Amino acid sequence: MRAGVFLAVIGAALASPLQARDAINWNRINLDAERAVIAQFQAQDQRLQDVAWKLVRGNAEFCEGAVPSIGLQLQDTASYGSPAVARAALGLTGDFAVQTSAKGSPADITGALPTNREITLIDQTAPSTLKAGRRFYWERLAKVHDLIDASLGASGSVSFTFADGSSARVEPVDVCPSRFELMGDGQKAVADGNRVVIGVEFPAFRYDEPEFAALVSHELAHNLLGHTAWLDRNGRRRSHTRLTEREADRLIPWLLANAGYDPESAVRFFRNLRPASGSLLFFRGTHPKWRERAASVEGEIAFIKQLIARDGKADWRTHFRREIDPAAGL
Repeated sequence: MRAGVFLAVIGAALASPLQARDAINWNRINLDAERAVIAQFQAQDQRLQDVAWKLVRGNAEFCEGAVPSIGLQLQDTASYGSPAVARAALGLTGDFAVQTSAKGSPADITGALPTNREITLIDQTAPSTLKAGRRFYWERLAKVHDLIDASLGASGSVSFTFADGSSARVEPVDVCPSRFELMGDGQKAVADGNRVVIGVEFPAFRYDEPEFAALVSHELAHNLLGHTAWLDRNGRRRSHTRLTEREADRLIPWLLANAGYDPESAVRFFRNLRPASGSLLFFRGTHPKWRERAASVEGEIAFIKQLIARDGKADWRTHFRREIDPAAGL
């Protein structure tokens, strides 16, 4: 999966004891507490990546520009408040280790890439030797994920060498093109055309998996339908944003169905969250009321079920009704 993580904010956002000072008083560092904070963040990130993998893998044949992916995320201690404390807490000699391997992905299936396993080489590149800032430096992690993507696209596989000297080569499968990031604070969920970013405090993390998947599907739909680029070209007037939000809502049950979830979960998501226009991820007036949103989703489900009964899949690339022309104006 083309995935990266905003670990740059994990220390402050999760009230971590990670220290941002240059001089470290090791007598005051509780490494068990550090590990607990990191593990809490990783557990939420694992949930996001597991759901995201089902969505991008299950819908790959309908996405434009599907990309090869192995479902792996890394972590870079340079993106923590104190890289030295993070290395000590995780038992690393270098800076890079596994963050998550999405369940069912090639990275997971290998069994060689469990969380926190230290990585010393990616193909022939030693990622810890790449230039990085002193702390809170997330840019290097993004570059290393780009490096993995480039290797998968060029050679059809990527190899990893671990701190114990062993290695593993992983071959990808095609997925929809989007990265998924867990943001260390806040209740927002946003999509920017390439990424889906969800705050650790978003209420849907408390929901059952299918309803949580509906949230992720909504943001993924924005990326797959080209909404960011369309709004950039046509302006972000309230009426334009409402069009894109309605389209994203209507695509949710299609994405869910192809990922193996009950498409009715989209309706339950809106009934659980009950977002008023202007709350959480919604700006006032840009989103219809939750009852309207649930109703628009319900309007798609009967057709989706007919397609699945007939074809075994919900081909939204062929059958989904667009409300905008993503390549043009209104």
